Amino acid sequence: MIYIALFITIIYLILIGLFIWGHDKINTFHLPDIEPKTSFTVVIPFRNEANNLPYLLQSIKALAYPNHLFEIIFVDDDSTDASVKIIEEYLNNCYNISIIKNKRISKSPKKDAITTAIEASKHDWIITTDADCTIPKYWLNSFDTFIQDTKSKCIVAPVKLVLGRTFLNQFQVLDMLSLQGATLGGFGIEKPFLCNGANLGYEKTLFYELHGFEGNTHIASGDDIFFLEKALKHSPKKVNYLKCEEAVVTTLSEISWKSYIEQRIRWGSKTRHYRNSFAKLTGLLVFLMNIVIPSLLILSLAGYLSFKPLLYLIIIKFSIDLCLIYKTASFFDQKDCLKNYFISFIIYPFISTYIVFSALFRPYKWKDRTFKT
Repeated sequence: MIYIALFITIIYLILIGLFIWGHDKINTFHLPDIEPKTSFTVVIPFRNEANNLPYLLQSIKALAYPNHLFEIIFVDDDSTDASVKIIEEYLNNCYNISIIKNKRISKSPKKDAITTAIEASKHDWIITTDADCTIPKYWLNSFDTFIQDTKSKCIVAPVKLVLGRTFLNQFQVLDMLSLQGATLGGFGIEKPFLCNGANLGYEKTLFYELHGFEGNTHIASGDDIFFLEKALKHSPKKVNYLKCEEAVVTTLSEISWKSYIEQRIRWGSKTRHYRNSFAKLTGLLVFLMNIVIPSLLILSLAGYLSFKPLLYLIIIKFSIDLCLIYKTASFFDQKDCLKNYFISFIIYPFISTYIVFSALFRPYKWKDRTFKT
């Protein structure tokens, strides 16, 4: 057992080390002072987001991009609260913002909503975000200048959680930082495999060339990852990461452990459908590393193993994970959450293992609906 654990740890060390190296290979993009040219349709699906929409709408109002070069399409997915009314009240003075009803044709409400909006869109580029997000003032400017500079067809951009004071919030922030670090690192080593639909852009023509979400509409989630896989297969050199402070979208953490676990089960449920072999390998290795530590701990407590090998493996994982998260926290200016890194590191393997097995064997709830994994 100890030799298997050592082998897994060495491979894990190499993988995270590559992500750290890749993180540094992606240069931070700074906004040059050039004339905006790209036209955007921002797609925002929503369902019962009355509590969050005012903050998003305020951030939309503050956008510095020329109004004639973008539109915002909200897609209502059968909201039962005041969401629609809140947006309609805001629409009075905004000619470039509209709200439409979702056209359900598949098992994936969000994919249907994005497709519905794209069919109604007027502009060349599609950017998706979520109704519980806020967007920075120069968000569209950063996409525009990056497109002009790189001629990209698909752009993955950064997402961070609002940093609060509770342990639950900071645990989630650390978790998100690890995901964003792996996203950045994957692009840096030219093995991209992650993205977040809260900040994802692509050419409308590319969406139609790839036949949209065809082939994965039976999976409730994954509007971001599965499209990324298609884009990478179609135009690998035209898919890039926008590492820019002005492009960072901010979203909210879950308010309870239960909702956090349900969210991660939803995210984890799509991993079995990944076609990217590097994504599968990374997911498997992270899972094995997270299950190795509890397994060795049980064996050590039972007297079958010395605690010394377990201690060495914990130190290795603790250190390499901290390096990646520290780099990402520095970019997002969220180093304050590192004070809870130690306790989060201890409990994460147990929570992660539970989430993986739950994602394999039980349904999950999302927006008051139940979906099979």
